[in-house]
Amino acid sequence: MFPSMIFMFLAAFQFHTFEFLVCATNEKSIFILAGQSNMAGRGGVTNETWDGCVPHECRPDPRILRLNPKLRWEEAREPLHRGIDTKRTCGVGPGMSFANSVVERDPCLRVIGLVPCASGGTNITEWKRGSDLYNRLLKRANAALRDGGKIRAILWYQGESDSADETRAKMYKKRLTEFFLDIRRDLASPVLPIIQVALASNAGLYYEVVRKAQLEIKLPNVICIDAKGMEVKENDTLHLTTSAQVHLGKMFADAFFRI
Repeated sequence: MFPSMIFMFLAAFQFHTFEFLVCATNEKSIFILAGQSNMAGRGGVTNETWDGCVPHECRPDPRILRLNPKLRWEEAREPLHRGIDTKRTCGVGPGMSFANSVVERDPCLRVIGLVPCASGGTNITEWKRGSDLYNRLLKRANAALRDGGKIRAILWYQGESDSADETRAKMYKKRLTEFFLDIRRDLASPVLPIIQVALASNAGLYYEVVRKAQLEIKLPNVICIDAKGMEVKENDTLHLTTSAQVHLGKMFADAFFRI
């Protein structure tokens, strides 16, 4: 074998060996999904019945797990929030599209752990520190860490309920900021990345007040992705279509790789 070919072989071997060693030591990458119905997912749901259609971008993958209602890991599949958001029928949300996009773009993230925590119809005061939803999020996050791993980010999509009330809309920025600071403190991760969504549609009379608050929050490692104008279901000014949820998941992934 010519010396140059030997050198190229050794260089390639060393690179792949280094890559293997780095990837092999990676922890489970955990993502918390929280907020209200658009995070829980209503894509494909009509008259409280899910159509069962799973886009290719939301396909199951053995590298993608979800923490189920019994606080155990299982292979993730749509609907991610089944058994978690029990008030209404769940369908496609952004979580699986996000996870598939992440593992495709970074093969070193060998295992993705999704922790669904969203609850439809909830306003921001229902997520304040000490509330049932807040405590459930903490409980599920801590359970996700039991067998190792690291929380990489919180994905947050909420605010439609607050856009229907003038007082809640005006208080939204303060309350959301407090929630972000509190959850970081209680997770012992003061700069934990948080990726939030600015409302997609005209959910209530004061939705622009809520959107403005979401877009103006300036905290380290908090990114706001703007969903305005994304497709909502027919006769429904609130919930994203399945295709819009797929696109939103990819936007979450883009934002995660910018942090």
